[in-house]
Amino acid sequence: MAQLEADYQQANLTVADRQMLDYSAKLTLTPYAMEAADIEALRQVGFDERAILDMAQVVAYYAYVNRIADGLGVQLEDYWAKGLIDYE
Repeated sequence: MAQLEADYQQANLTVADRQMLDYSAKLTLTPYAMEAADIEALRQVGFDERAILDMAQVVAYYAYVNRIADGLGVQLEDYWAKGLIDYE
């Protein structure tokens, strides 16, 4: 899990998981660069329309919430800011 948290591109993932994370990273970092080919790549590794919609909605939701929090000056709790959350 730690390797995935640090850099998903270095983690041992299935082709589908890597494609999902590549899509999510691109939509997060460069939404203006999204193309039909990005959606097709997801279909090619087995994601259906509902799964693709869910991915886009989750990415968009997190972007929205982060911008609201940043825009209002919301501070993270110490355990988040220090990375002390134990996901296992």
